[in-house]
Amino acid sequence: MMNEKYMREALKEARKASRIGEVPIGCVIVYQDKIIGRGYNKRNTKKTTLAHAELVAIQKASKVMGDWRLEDCTMYVTLEPCQMCSGAIVQARIKKVVVGTMNPKAGCAGSILNILQMKEFNHQVEMEIGVLEEECTQVLQTFFKELRIRNKMAKSEG
Repeated sequence: MMNEKYMREALKEARKASRIGEVPIGCVIVYQDKIIGRGYNKRNTKKTTLAHAELVAIQKASKVMGDWRLEDCTMYVTLEPCQMCSGAIVQARIKKVVVGTMNPKAGCAGSILNILQMKEFNHQVEMEIGVLEEECTQVLQTFFKELRIRNKMAKSEG
């Protein structure tokens, strides 16, 4: 399946984030069966709220397309986008977003709000949820489990 193929690419991006100690969220943007943007979470590394996987991928895809409009593109993201990223997705006019796992504490593509499909905006985004959900969830759970262990060890050493 095409959606699984590209979600696996987003998972590769998420694992890159994990390797540098960032929350493992990954994203790819596809246009005409070609990945034109990749991104992974770099908030701590870059010391900015704006370094979310989706925003990094949107910037790269826009550069490739030579336009801020990504109308015929599909985004694959391992974790449901937050309010900032959901807003950027609408602004970029991305056609479809494929989400690996939902984020009940901060997600704005259906969990807390659904910014992607608000009829009040001039653009609504098609959505598909749950592609490789177990793998996407597992990457996050493993990261946070290991982080808790590291934090506990650091506390006991200090």
